Amino acid sequence: MELKYLQTLRTILEAGSFQKAAEQLNYAQSTVTLQIQILEQELSVKLFDKIGRRMVLTQAGKELLPYVDTVLEAVEQMENYGRKDRELTGNLNVALPETLLNYKMQPVIEQFRQQAPNVRLSLQLSNCYLIREQVLSGGVDMGIHYDVNGYGSFAVIERLTSYPLVLVASPMLTGDELNFTDRHQRKKSCLLTVDKNSIYHKRFVHYLSVMDIVLNGEMEIGSLEAIKRCIQSNLGIACLPRFAVATELKQGILQEVITSMETPEITAVCAYHKNKWVTPAMDLLIRLVKKFEN
Repeated sequence: MELKYLQTLRTILEAGSFQKAAEQLNYAQSTVTLQIQILEQELSVKLFDKIGRRMVLTQAGKELLPYVDTVLEAVEQMENYGRKDRELTGNLNVALPETLLNYKMQPVIEQFRQQAPNVRLSLQLSNCYLIREQVLSGGVDMGIHYDVNGYGSFAVIERLTSYPLVLVASPMLTGDELNFTDRHQRKKSCLLTVDKNSIYHKRFVHYLSVMDIVLNGEMEIGSLEAIKRCIQSNLGIACLPRFAVATELKQGILQEVITSMETPEITAVCAYHKNKWVTPAMDLLIRLVKKFEN
């Protein structure tokens, strides 16, 4: 059995499709398909079913996947045995939200690339709840995200730093529209969000519900920079991690709106499946995250 066939199988699952796996591996898509067909013949099982336009892992494939991971991890352990950080090789797939990547992870990534230049680091932007599912399913090696709980005993959780949340608005917003501490209000402002499923958006929506404060609609805009520009133009308000708008608050481009939220902060965590072998590359990244978070 060719080891590269197992690597192709794992890449398909991580990339999400045969085509994307072929692009990552620099193969023709026909090569990826052929390798999977050969692997299915050698294992005497069908690994994928075609449902619509998607190739979905069969039950047999799901049952074999832990063995595939064990083989690939064992190979990586042998390849990296006794190596120093700069000599490390292999792949490291990490999922994280946009705010952490843009505002907190840059120095971590810089140091990681300097200390382990031969490790292929793949960063996937995702929602925290989806990251949790990716960690539990083995879709990524680790997730660095805001704590949304739900891992149970299936993951190792490294708690990092807590970050305060802040409600921000345009300096043009004045009067009663800035009052978010009194109950039973109806406001003209629109609620803006990067992701309706982000933990900080959900937390603020819950606060509005408890306070019986109703806003004039909600807009989901998939870019944090676009959100900030919309707020500056007085198109709405948003609840965000304070570090993401610290510069704009300092410059007076945005203004802070006072609330009485009971838990006005979120905690970042680093999580990986409890059965996941902590590769030297993972260990290095975890150490760097802790270093820069403290």
